[in-house]
Amino acid sequence: MTAADEQAPKILDVPIGLDASGMRREFDSLGTVEVPADRYWGAQTQRSLEHFNIGNDRMPKEVYHAYGYVKKAAAVINTRAGRLPAWKGELIQRVCDEVISGALDEEFPLYVFQTGSGTQSNMNVNEVISNRCIQLAGGTLGSQEPVHPNDHVNMGQSSNDTFPTAMHIAAYQMATEKTIPALRRLRDATERHQKRWADVVKIGRTHLEDAVPLTVGQEWSGYTGALDDAIAEVEHATRGLLRLAMGGTAVGTGLNAPAGFGEEVAAEIASMTGAPFVTAANKFTAQGTLDAMVRAHGGLKAAAVTLFKIANDLRWLGSGPRTGIHELIFPSNEPGSSIMPGKVNPTQAEAMLMVAIQVIASDVAVTMGGAEGNFELNAFRPVLINNYLHSALIMADMCDHFRRYMVEGAKLNEAKLTENIERSVMMVTALAPVIGYDKAAAISYYAIDHDLTLKQAALAKGVSEELFDKVVVPIALTRPGSADVPSGPGKA
Repeated sequence: MTAADEQAPKILDVPIGLDASGMRREFDSLGTVEVPADRYWGAQTQRSLEHFNIGNDRMPKEVYHAYGYVKKAAAVINTRAGRLPAWKGELIQRVCDEVISGALDEEFPLYVFQTGSGTQSNMNVNEVISNRCIQLAGGTLGSQEPVHPNDHVNMGQSSNDTFPTAMHIAAYQMATEKTIPALRRLRDATERHQKRWADVVKIGRTHLEDAVPLTVGQEWSGYTGALDDAIAEVEHATRGLLRLAMGGTAVGTGLNAPAGFGEEVAAEIASMTGAPFVTAANKFTAQGTLDAMVRAHGGLKAAAVTLFKIANDLRWLGSGPRTGIHELIFPSNEPGSSIMPGKVNPTQAEAMLMVAIQVIASDVAVTMGGAEGNFELNAFRPVLINNYLHSALIMADMCDHFRRYMVEGAKLNEAKLTENIERSVMMVTALAPVIGYDKAAAISYYAIDHDLTLKQAALAKGVSEELFDKVVVPIALTRPGSADVPSGPGKA
């Protein structure tokens, strides 16, 4: 009897859930296992729960949602080719939709620290889909009939090609739906300040010391440009996740998978997700390495470095209110001390720094796991996808919080900016081409030693007031050579 000839049972309209108590007997190739009767998972899932109950780190739900696409796409292709009877393929697809939606999330309890291939999570998905199908078909849970976890749900597949496929789908969706949009929103917020403060002059700093002036808008343009570069890098690295291992099965040869299976499944996943997934040209690369994941996380790490710099700058620029730099004033989101009344701290910047540190630290785990691609299988997949999804999620959330609760509400302390300009010494740099470096340096030292303004020191050292006022124009110093620079005192 062919698959197409198999008699279809009546499919029931049964809501998710098992009204049962006690234990149910399930089996796998090693024998029988007792599992909770109110759960859909089977023997291999239960074995993993008992052997790998390590810590509190569970396999991210995003992996299972991605697996729903993998299993659904495989069922579509297997049904289309007649390898699965239509009713069975459609039933598997129906349950896969429940997996994708998150309706079956409680049925995926496995820990991150399990078999490095992800086999136990793959079988967790296969068993849950199988038993849910059996329930809908009016069968007996644990019988593996009429929908078998391996023969039907896992048809033409291996954990070795499905798990990295699910990894790529989950990581790509997280990056493109959450992380990159959040980075862009933060970038747009910095650009708004860049434009708003384009003509506001401030004193620059290099080596933590006073330097020549620039505008606040120019300073913020540096943040905008850095975020542009970071976003471009994350986008570039993320595109490497579009190549899927599906079709390689055990070692990359495609044993037990029909010809063209990887290409067809990838095309179906692309259609379902709306993302341009394709089959990996070299399945031995796709399964023996996790280089694409390493590079994708490397993009997040690079972005974390950028975010660290920006957050660190802002918390220092807002330090005070009386004894710090205090050029920026941030929203007062919450009291900052349990003992010092009235204290408010730059908590969003601190949280961003901690997130950046965590992402950078996670990159070490990803790098080491990626390096352990031994022969035809990298067996460190769970730790990589867990770290990637964690990094991508906390970066996305933090960018939105940092933007909303700190950046967007930032204001300028214009009085402080004006005071800094008036007391700045490094604008003497503008005099150096006119009177010479050594004379300009002498004026600088004289101003510092005698606590004078630069103008007072310059006049004391013989520079005419007319020359000083013509050369030392703060706004002009921020735009050397520009014909649009107004004359007279700089705006602060």
